[in-house]
Amino acid sequence: MRKIFFHYLKPFYPRMAGGFMIKFAGTLMDLFLPWALAYMIDTVIPANGRQEILWWGIFMLGCSVLAALFNVLANRMASRVAGDAIYEIREDLFAKVMYLPEPLVDKMTRPSLLSRLTTDTYNVHQMLGRIQRLGVRAPILLVGGIAMTLMLDAALAGVLLATLPLLAAVVVMVSKRSIPLYGHLQESLDEFVRLVRENIAGVRVIKALSRESYERQRFGQINWEVVEREKKAAMTAAITNPAMNILLNLGLVAVILVGAVRVNAGVSEVGKILAFMTYFTIILNALLSISRMFVMVSKAAASADRIAAVLEAEDERGWKVAGGKVDGIISKGADEEEQKLSEKESVRERKLSDEESPHIRFDHVSFSYNKVEDNLTDISFSVKHGETLGIIGSTGSGKSTIANLLMRFYDVDKGIVEIDGQDIRTMDLHQLRCRFGAAFQNDVLFAASIYDNIDMGRGLSMEDVDKAVSHAKAKDFVENKGGMGEMLEIRGANFSGGQKQRLLIARALAACPEILILDDSSSALDYRTDAALRRELREYFSTTTCIIIAQRIRSVMEADRILVLEEGKMVGYGTHQELMADCLIYQEIEHSQMGKEEVK
Repeated sequence: MRKIFFHYLKPFYPRMAGGFMIKFAGTLMDLFLPWALAYMIDTVIPANGRQEILWWGIFMLGCSVLAALFNVLANRMASRVAGDAIYEIREDLFAKVMYLPEPLVDKMTRPSLLSRLTTDTYNVHQMLGRIQRLGVRAPILLVGGIAMTLMLDAALAGVLLATLPLLAAVVVMVSKRSIPLYGHLQESLDEFVRLVRENIAGVRVIKALSRESYERQRFGQINWEVVEREKKAAMTAAITNPAMNILLNLGLVAVILVGAVRVNAGVSEVGKILAFMTYFTIILNALLSISRMFVMVSKAAASADRIAAVLEAEDERGWKVAGGKVDGIISKGADEEEQKLSEKESVRERKLSDEESPHIRFDHVSFSYNKVEDNLTDISFSVKHGETLGIIGSTGSGKSTIANLLMRFYDVDKGIVEIDGQDIRTMDLHQLRCRFGAAFQNDVLFAASIYDNIDMGRGLSMEDVDKAVSHAKAKDFVENKGGMGEMLEIRGANFSGGQKQRLLIARALAACPEILILDDSSSALDYRTDAALRRELREYFSTTTCIIIAQRIRSVMEADRILVLEEGKMVGYGTHQELMADCLIYQEIEHSQMGKEEVK
């Protein structure tokens, strides 16, 4: 919560101060009205001063109009400040999520990050707007109302003040209990969002397997958990209003009794009692507003803590982003992009001249996602410039983990990963990843045009995109679909699996990368298209170092080197012929996929 106020609201302090002064003036107009009414009843009307009554009436009308105008203006300013502040928070939060290390993303979970960007920022937005409106007006009405009652009748005001400590105790007690409950509620909402995302994305699979009832049961369980936690938090917070009503009504009864006695004794006046009753109502509404604000602040505090956990986390570059600084980071990366690309090209040309220098080297690399059991154990291999490395193995053997470590989505636990003789942990992440073109196993196509999905904001020319589409053997169906301007539905739902994979491969090829990673990206292609694609790579990307991760042996058998993995261990490394001679697991894969007769 402190980060929100001290970082993100700091630029808006002058506007907030102006809104506060306007709101203060409008609230004072509201407070003058009961006092003016009491003066008219007790002083002006008994004196039968008609002219004075008219002027006091005009005064009260003016106060009413000014109160309305000032409050409307202040509320509009508060809404603008809340909107502008939450815009900055969302911008920084989204930018930070883009740079979060994968281990931290795994820990926080993607549904939780989605919830923090949506539900949590909404809760903070509501709080920022409400606290500028009620957070200013309600305390002024409370303090001003008490001050006016003291001026009118100190004895009656003493009766009212006796209830305030009890009211404060109720608010504090409820707030202490409700804030943790709202935190637990947000955790349940994370699980709710995750389940809904999975079910909507996999609705066709659910229908195909007739698992609608099962998924409805799962949804019902998490929905029940969310509702129960929401009810518990809401019921705890709901104690505030009735408890305050009881205490204030008891105080009101006491005020009426004491007031009646004082009027009967001639030490007070009817107008003061009527004004006092109005002030009592103002104080009651102010306290109820403050109690509602505490409920909202409790919910927003839990959300703000979750947002701050992301903003204050160390990102992939070792940066801890403070409010309002993310834009500068991004622009810095953009300003340096051209320089880094030129540096990359010079390094590439220098290394290409040395054919003996390995382009990529894994040296006794071990890695574990959960830091308990290794997913990769003692992996060592090297790939020269322009060579193709095929990686094959059973599901879960660690094939994709090789790509994750190479692009430094995760850091190795043991050993070294080098590119051009440099440990990638010492390289600038932007510079490192500019070397790659990658098509991953579960890559995403966005609801945008074909061109935009291939370009991905890199500013590629239409000629470059056309060439990439042609090399990826996607030109025919792209033209049949309507060309580069054809829009894709969410996740490319209006394209077949093979078409989507070819678009992803085109995206990876479009910038002519130094290193190309194809992670099971041809599994939906027919054998003819797969073979044609590999021919394109050999002919037009001969200087590109390729890493092909595949389940099909046909996709890797022509590679310069083939790495065979089994349960995270390296069980074979060599050419197709070498592995057929001395790697039993590779032989089994080859026989199972191609048949004994084809081997002969």
